[in-house]
Amino acid sequence: MRVRTTSEADTVAIDLLLERSYPVLMRNSYDAETLAIALPLMVRSNPALLQSGTYHLAEEAGHVVGCGGWTRERPGGGEIVPGLAHLRHFAADPAFTRRGVGRAIFQECVRQAHSAGVTRWMVFPSLNAEPFYRAMGLQAANRLTIAMTESVSFPVVVMEGRVSEG
Repeated sequence: MRVRTTSEADTVAIDLLLERSYPVLMRNSYDAETLAIALPLMVRSNPALLQSGTYHLAEEAGHVVGCGGWTRERPGGGEIVPGLAHLRHFAADPAFTRRGVGRAIFQECVRQAHSAGVTRWMVFPSLNAEPFYRAMGLQAANRLTIAMTESVSFPVVVMEGRVSEG
């Protein structure tokens, strides 16, 4: 498996990965109505993120099997807090979960963020992703509900942790 930084040229591959991953991995954590509304908004890559230099993908045998990254800017607001970075848009191909894909991408994020002087993480993962981030050393701090439409909300976990290069 190889982890590399993304570019705009990876848009289609990342979109296809998100389309494969999120419906399968989220189906036991959210009801069908919520997913029907949320997934179309979530399975598209963010062009700015793909070109940020801090977003990565994992490839195995030429196939994209995972993605994820970080930014200093808070998702949805752009606020920057010194020393704090936000983990962003992680996903793994369902056929590759529990095989080290997410951990490899996370470790690249740690290496890169540590070199940039980041000392703390924050992430707003879907409910199904809480165990992954806990395994990466983050702790649940709160729960939030993000309004997807006027009638449908999407529960997430607020998780925080220290950036420590091991």
